[in-house]
Amino acid sequence: MIELAGVYYEYPDGRVALSGIDLRVGRGERVAVLGPNGAGTTTLALTLNGTLRASAGTVAISGAVINDGSVRDVRCRVGVVFQDPDDQLFMPTVFDDVAFGPANFGVSGAALVERVDAALAAVGMASAADRVPHHLSFGEKRRVAVATVLACDPDVLVLDEPSCNLDPRSRRELVEILQTLPQTIVIVTHDLLFAAELCSRAIVLDGGRLAVDQPIDELLDDASLLERHALELPVLPRRVR
Repeated sequence: MIELAGVYYEYPDGRVALSGIDLRVGRGERVAVLGPNGAGTTTLALTLNGTLRASAGTVAISGAVINDGSVRDVRCRVGVVFQDPDDQLFMPTVFDDVAFGPANFGVSGAALVERVDAALAAVGMASAADRVPHHLSFGEKRRVAVATVLACDPDVLVLDEPSCNLDPRSRRELVEILQTLPQTIVIVTHDLLFAAELCSRAIVLDGGRLAVDQPIDELLDDASLLERHALELPVLPRRVR
């Protein structure tokens, strides 16, 4: 489903964020992308639908290399959910926000309404169609942001720090929603337990390079490996007697 070959990305200021990434992700896989701040994880996520275009190397989705001719189709097939839902929600109502993407890809009329209804139902927000997005709780905004992507009927779902700023209940609800989805899923996160609940495989970026690619259970059991790449599991506070 996803294939990166020799992918480099250099920002305009000369900083190299990705350096020679080779990666293959199969259809239906769920992969966690982990790494310390500045490792290139978000940059990698944004190359997967052409939001950022590789400075060198190729990114291909189902065999179609992302280029000027294919990028529109790829953005329909690879949906990105940004870290801050307010970057994704900007229309007067929830319905309008969820309809925006598929409408721009040419879906209209009854088919558009069906897409929106199905996407909102998938994230448990069917009753919120007429609400104003900025009146929603943060957890509700996150779910609607996911719906805006699902309404485009993507093959791949890419989520950047999806558990960030969620309370425990909203976090659990999001996990349960994502577990039901059939798409290939790529999750960029610092939340190792969230990643472990959803993904069987983890890759670790460090300094823009792919440093680790292995089953997530093995990664979480290797304390020295986590330490080398500035990753750590949460530590429960000791009770004060």
